[in-house]
Amino acid sequence: MIQFPKPTVEQFFRTYAITNFAVSKDEKRLVFSSNLNGKMNLWAMDLPDRYPYLFAHHDQSCSFIKFDTENRFVLAGFDNDGDENHHIYAIPSDGGLPQALITGEVNEKYFFSHLSDDGERIYYMTSEENPSFLNARVRNLKDGSDKLLNTGKVSPTELAAVSDNEDVFVYLRASANTYVTGVVKKNGEEHSLTPDPKKVHVTFDPVFVDDTTIYFVTDYESEYSYVAKFDLNTKQFSSELMIDQESVQSLKYNKKQNVLYLVTEDGVSDRLYRYDLSNGELESLTLPVDVVSQIQVTQSGSLYVLGISTTVPHNIYHSEGGEKWESLTNNTVLGVSSEDMVEPDVVSYKSFDGMEIEALLFKAKPENDNGHTIFWPHGGPQAAERKIFRSMFQCFINRGYSVFAPNFRGSTGYGSSFVKLVEQDWGEGPRLDCVAGIEWLFANNLVERDKLFLVGGSYGGYMTLLLHGRHSEYFKACVDIFGPSDLFTFVNSVPPHWKPIMDRWLGDPERDKERFIKDSPVTYLEGMSKPMLVIQGAKDPRVVKKESDQIVAKLQENGREVEYLVLEDEGHGFSKKENEINVYARMLDFLAKYQDKEQYV
Repeated sequence: MIQFPKPTVEQFFRTYAITNFAVSKDEKRLVFSSNLNGKMNLWAMDLPDRYPYLFAHHDQSCSFIKFDTENRFVLAGFDNDGDENHHIYAIPSDGGLPQALITGEVNEKYFFSHLSDDGERIYYMTSEENPSFLNARVRNLKDGSDKLLNTGKVSPTELAAVSDNEDVFVYLRASANTYVTGVVKKNGEEHSLTPDPKKVHVTFDPVFVDDTTIYFVTDYESEYSYVAKFDLNTKQFSSELMIDQESVQSLKYNKKQNVLYLVTEDGVSDRLYRYDLSNGELESLTLPVDVVSQIQVTQSGSLYVLGISTTVPHNIYHSEGGEKWESLTNNTVLGVSSEDMVEPDVVSYKSFDGMEIEALLFKAKPENDNGHTIFWPHGGPQAAERKIFRSMFQCFINRGYSVFAPNFRGSTGYGSSFVKLVEQDWGEGPRLDCVAGIEWLFANNLVERDKLFLVGGSYGGYMTLLLHGRHSEYFKACVDIFGPSDLFTFVNSVPPHWKPIMDRWLGDPERDKERFIKDSPVTYLEGMSKPMLVIQGAKDPRVVKKESDQIVAKLQENGREVEYLVLEDEGHGFSKKENEINVYARMLDFLAKYQDKEQYV
């Protein structure tokens, strides 16, 4: 019989990204952003036909897609090779080349907020003239006039909702990831959506159900986010709906049915609910995925979901009522079935102070197991490792590696107090949670002490550097993917609209000088004794190239074994398919070199 070899690296990475989508009002066309041809472009399907065709060619990442209600045009936002300076473009109704619509200097940002029902006015945010706090403006497409609506002050400000008659606006003001207040503004008067905006809480996803009633999500005086309501007539706030031990993450309104659709975060997976505003009934619906990335509710009542599961990449699904789902896309791993991949065990362990830490453990199948485990601290840090498909994980597991991914303190999905624990403590509590996770692996005989690798990206890259410097005895080799190496330089190099939130998130380099020194990986160069691969996008606006340049240079000066891969046309991630394949092939080759070597001293 014909014998086929083990799946190649390229097979696992021949899945495709689907980052966002939109459905036309008549539900006859679906447009989505994907790298089907190797680079990010817009693709379309004329429903019910599911054959995708190129809709708009631009070779850049897309931040949003919006149909004009009359199908005269489509709006989209594109950046330049991952620099995250998105500008707003218009595309002909039947597709074509994007035409710059709201744009300016290359380093300026233009974020879409709202398109009026008649398609004549675009509301947007811009860094132009206010890079730290952002301004809200409205562009009239009929006469070309452009009007300033709001000037952001003190904290970055987002225009998050516009009433149907366009005279009431909801703005969100971010002082940190965990401190976002909301205000409703009408005729120059502002009212806080929550009773006390000085209390630390978040507010997001506001929706108008009429011109004076706003529903939104908040964790005001609560561990878990819930649905609240603000009545502009009475200026009253009220808690509308809480779901025990689950945090509402997304809120959509169907005006015709007068119902809200809620996506909630329940640990490592999501749930979907329908909430009837007429009678207060809450109904749990099925989901075709473990984690929802985006949901759209049409006025007909149809649901469209972009989601992902552990062994199934991003796909778009449709349902008439939230019970039976059909997949509109068929994004799979080339030649590898879900059964051939690995679902994680959801485990927990006690950290250094007794705190319970949840983690995902992917065990290599016995016939492939090479005895080695990859320790993966996730990015964020105020994010979480969830039941999502990662080409890297499944490819490495197929090569015999197990993967352990802890949701250390600061991770989302475990209550607002837990999320805040990483604020002004990037390098102590989370680091010790990771160390406790490593010791738990050893104590439970899940990995031998000389067979552990360390890999992380973004904040996970920072933690990789820090763990390497302070606990190198645990690891055979380490891979840092665009991780901050020096908190002093990092805090001053982030995008301008990040800087107002850095004090609460990370701290002040002068006030917290001693902690910055203690928590900076560069402080522990002497401890970084193991082989290292460093990967960096040259156009990364979040963790700039200098962060990787400086740690690599210092390690090389000290005669350490370090490889450095710079991607000239990428930012904070890998948007180009060939780059992604090359990066992970390089990582596999790097780890394989040290698989059977003795533990380095």
